[in-house]
Amino acid sequence: MSSTVQRTTGTDETLYRPGRWLALAVLVLAVLLVAVDATVLGLATPFLSEDLKPSGTQLLWIGDVYSFIIAGLLVSMGSLGDRIGRKKLLLFGAVAFGAVSVLNAYATSPEMMILARALLGVAGATLMPSTLALIRNIFHDPKERSLAIGIWGAMASAGAAVGPVVGGFLLEHFWWGSVFLINLPVMAVLVLVGVKLLPESKNPVAGPWDLNSVVLSLIGMVGVVYAVKEAATHGASGEAAGAAMIGLGALYGFVRRQLTLPAPLLDMRLFRHRGFSGAVLADLLTILGLSGLVFFLSQFLQLVQGREPFEAGLAELPAAIGAVATGLAAGTVARRFSVRSVVAGGLAAVGLALAALTLVSQSTGYPLLGAALLVVGVGAGFSFTVTADVILSSVPKEQAGAASAVSETAYELGAALGIAVLGSIVTGVYRGFATPAGVPAGTASAAHESLGGAVEAAATLPQQRGADLLAAAQESFTDGLRLASGVGAAVLLATAAAAWFLLRGQRLEEGLEHP
Repeated sequence: MSSTVQRTTGTDETLYRPGRWLALAVLVLAVLLVAVDATVLGLATPFLSEDLKPSGTQLLWIGDVYSFIIAGLLVSMGSLGDRIGRKKLLLFGAVAFGAVSVLNAYATSPEMMILARALLGVAGATLMPSTLALIRNIFHDPKERSLAIGIWGAMASAGAAVGPVVGGFLLEHFWWGSVFLINLPVMAVLVLVGVKLLPESKNPVAGPWDLNSVVLSLIGMVGVVYAVKEAATHGASGEAAGAAMIGLGALYGFVRRQLTLPAPLLDMRLFRHRGFSGAVLADLLTILGLSGLVFFLSQFLQLVQGREPFEAGLAELPAAIGAVATGLAAGTVARRFSVRSVVAGGLAAVGLALAALTLVSQSTGYPLLGAALLVVGVGAGFSFTVTADVILSSVPKEQAGAASAVSETAYELGAALGIAVLGSIVTGVYRGFATPAGVPAGTASAAHESLGGAVEAAATLPQQRGADLLAAAQESFTDGLRLASGVGAAVLLATAAAAWFLLRGQRLEEGLEHP
């Protein structure tokens, strides 16, 4: 870990870089961009389903292929930023992200949409590790860095709020592709201002970028996540087992290679630090418990409870408000009490909120939903901010890119697994609903693919028969959502208990470090 010294009265400009808060404002634009992109997809799903007519499996791929690819490339991209420069990689990725957003907006088939989302994952993998690594290198005062990380996390939560509201407005006035085009003005500001304000930083002794490690990381991550997705959706199969074996074999090869390279993409010795490992595990399991639920909650609000997209976006605001408020205060609270109490308490709060959602029904009033979402936001804001701070402060700043990438990989891998596992629970329960008498076989088959398909199929039937079909589909979807909420709650409560033990004795830094 980098050495620390006490604050002196003669503040050095290298310690307190002029313009560091303006530089932070540019970095959080990238965070805002990625968060908005993730949340608007959930709102756009019903419209996208109606236009592109994806199957249930294709719809899941559209939802999670971004996370698959980004999880496979984050470590590689974080390490690349350490080598070529984090500012350079961030600006290049921002331009690519904007360009690929256009391809997403004008996709004309499910296959094209899946490809566009995959390419967006490649571009997105360059953004998040670069932002956290630059924060690590811009802010040398640990208390300032905690606040900066809190602002970083708060903007991610703000993006989660802005995405549904802005996306809902766009969906009510334009076609679904417009939700991706909102990325373009943000990208333009980020690039034009970032060129002037962001300082460049990299590891001066990083060594060469090992392409074999890049390939092993990508194959390993994608193989494992794909296997989990297939097993959760279709049960055990030769295809799932084959993908798992390939993925695990590639990850084993990746780890072995990192231990032998003089300049590895990822220093595996970082995981010997109990605080680092505990924080990474907490992030992964927390997102796993949350993401599948969040992916389907927008569909519940719109297609089960009949809310308009803009109203559904506003309904999800409490989660973002809670996360913003607690994210800004998390560092201070963790220093006053302890890291493990803040992280474990936050995770337990999220778990209890998810447990409350096992009580939802089509007629559930907003007070229960709003209160549960607020508690989810409060708990997540505390947990994610403090774990990000622990991960960054556990490593020398020269390795900030690789450490940030591990943090983001846990986040994205958890998101992919959450959508795969919890989303597949929802889908599996949903597809089991009994078709009302008199519904043609072709119409029934389309209705069982997805809830969006059921809405469209019901519209082609006589009024009463269509209403019966839609009611059966909505009830089955809600049953799946309740079961997924229960599984998510169990995961979060178990993670809270694990964090309490793994983060024992962990503290946030206090002293001022040398640049």
